[in-house]
Amino acid sequence: MAEIEHDLSPLIRVYKDGRIERMMGEGFVPPESDPETGVQIKDIEIDPQINLSARLYLPKNVDPVQKIPLFVYFHGGAFVIESASSPTYHKHLSMVAAEAKVIIVSVNYRLAPEYPLPIAYEDSWIALKWIASHANGDGYEPWLKDHANFNRVYFGGDSAGGNIAHHMAIRVGLEKLEGVKLDGIFLACPYFWGKDLIDGEGENLFVKDFIDKLWLFANPNGSGLDDPLINPEKDPKLCSLGCDKVVVYVAGKDALRLRGLYYKEALEKSGWPGTVEVVEVKDEEHVFHLFAPEAENAMAMLKKLASFLNQS
Repeated sequence: MAEIEHDLSPLIRVYKDGRIERMMGEGFVPPESDPETGVQIKDIEIDPQINLSARLYLPKNVDPVQKIPLFVYFHGGAFVIESASSPTYHKHLSMVAAEAKVIIVSVNYRLAPEYPLPIAYEDSWIALKWIASHANGDGYEPWLKDHANFNRVYFGGDSAGGNIAHHMAIRVGLEKLEGVKLDGIFLACPYFWGKDLIDGEGENLFVKDFIDKLWLFANPNGSGLDDPLINPEKDPKLCSLGCDKVVVYVAGKDALRLRGLYYKEALEKSGWPGTVEVVEVKDEEHVFHLFAPEAENAMAMLKKLASFLNQS
């Protein structure tokens, strides 16, 4: 039996012979319309040369004249597991598209360790530029050209995807996306961390050690646990966040809970002029809404997200 080089169970193992075993997030659902919601779904290639793709969701009975908000989603999975075509995200985003009546682009960025960070961020930016190419009538994707309102764009994600959504919003603030107005970002249990413990985080040092190792595994060439990619407080560009509204969900039993609360403080201290709202859901675990999507707290989050995406 091959020796293990990196053991990050229950997510991923890497063996010394080079084999990679993903222990979660390997399921695949074909891009078929959802019979429960009537949402139409399809996969599109963005850049075949780097195997970059996305899954699109279009709600039923869209007005052919009235364009609808665009929600760009980045899936979670600690940068090492999951995909835009997994059953978890297929179900979740079908529900979001139906409830909020928005068009969704779920980005299928490449994963570490085969493609270590910052590749996931670069893939996500390439995807955003591809999306933006449809704002002026160019581009080849009819759902975006015919139905997306590029003056009402939102980013969102859970866990690692929330981290990506945050960084893409900063990049929009710095570099702009021509023809796109980013209204806000919605972060569910976002994956932020840091070298030093904050009050209350030392209760489970095993969990801290695991999260430390997980970040360094995904980002082996970065500057460590206080890299601005994982610790927003250390990012001098934080005040450049390119939207004026942020909603952050944190779960009471989540090891990342305090980082979500601290993110609000860091944003406000940075001089960023927008508004950030934190919603804490007691007695729930990390990304609870994905594991029990029809439970009471998950449905409350869904309605909150739908309301957020439909602000005037």
